[in-house]
Amino acid sequence: MLEKLENVEKRYLEIERKLSDPAVIQKQKMYRELARQEAELSKVVEAIRAYKKIVADAGSTQQLLTEENDAELRELAESELAELKEKKEYMEEELKTLLLPKDPRDARNAIVEIRAGTGGEEAGLFAGDLFRMYEYYAEHNGWKTEIISSNPQGIGGFREIIFSVTGDDVYGMMKYEAGVHRVQRVPSTEASGRIHTSAASVAVLPEAEEIDVDIDANDLRIDVYRSSGPGGQSVNTTDSAVRITHIPTGLVVTCQDEKSQHKNRAKALKVLRARLYDRALEAEQAKLTAERRSMVSTGDRSAKIRTYNFPQGRVTDHRIGLTLYRLEETLQGDLREFTAQLKLADRTEKLKYME
Repeated sequence: MLEKLENVEKRYLEIERKLSDPAVIQKQKMYRELARQEAELSKVVEAIRAYKKIVADAGSTQQLLTEENDAELRELAESELAELKEKKEYMEEELKTLLLPKDPRDARNAIVEIRAGTGGEEAGLFAGDLFRMYEYYAEHNGWKTEIISSNPQGIGGFREIIFSVTGDDVYGMMKYEAGVHRVQRVPSTEASGRIHTSAASVAVLPEAEEIDVDIDANDLRIDVYRSSGPGGQSVNTTDSAVRITHIPTGLVVTCQDEKSQHKNRAKALKVLRARLYDRALEAEQAKLTAERRSMVSTGDRSAKIRTYNFPQGRVTDHRIGLTLYRLEETLQGDLREFTAQLKLADRTEKLKYME
């Protein structure tokens, strides 16, 4: 670990030097990236320097013990040395956590796709509940949401809704929401009062930049048509809706929420780019051994991750066995405890492979 610490500090000093170089300052993109890296490393370097001071102090105290004959001074030194050893052990654990490799995608914006699953209209209503939950969650975190595409159903839910979330560290926090969400409640359409179980799937994709995915225009088939709303009625009188098919993969993205064909096309391309990027990442992740795949960060869309039980007012996250009797607060976007515990479980899992 000591070698890693030295390398991190050297990198930090190198970045500091580059940030004061006039040639780098003129290159805004490079300067911004280096400034981001400096900010990210500053906390680690601060901890490294605190750790080094503790090690140095412990060495001096140990030296004093070997040279000092005064019983009272030796007792004080022994007490101080025990305290420093405790601090050293704590700092070593803290540094292990800080040195965990960070996922560079965590700082990115996210594309979130919610689709109604089993449960008919009730599943669509639940998809709408999840969308509003994430809108509130975004608001709590100072993020912005924008609907990219939606397929509403007449009673207030969605068969599918795709939206973007922009802000600081969005993907790093939202990625834990990927998977199958299940709801247990009495539907408003249920006359006998029986509890139904419905589901909706959530996909969370890191927003891709053009440099991440090179899309050849010749690989795209773009169709335009008139937008339609619930029940099939025409929304616009012009061909503003856009369907883009990526021929090599067969991926299809449609967007009709905007009145402008140009805006719908741009939004559809954003979703397509994110899906292609996600496919590439999945292929890369598949190369990892099953043992090293974290249970909370793979975003397995077929896995049941959370249940929202209305009769008991509880929410259970099945990945970490956490149950909170705070259903209403959760649906109002208070996901703080779930996110914190999932991050902790993820970190604990990764630390196993540093030992």
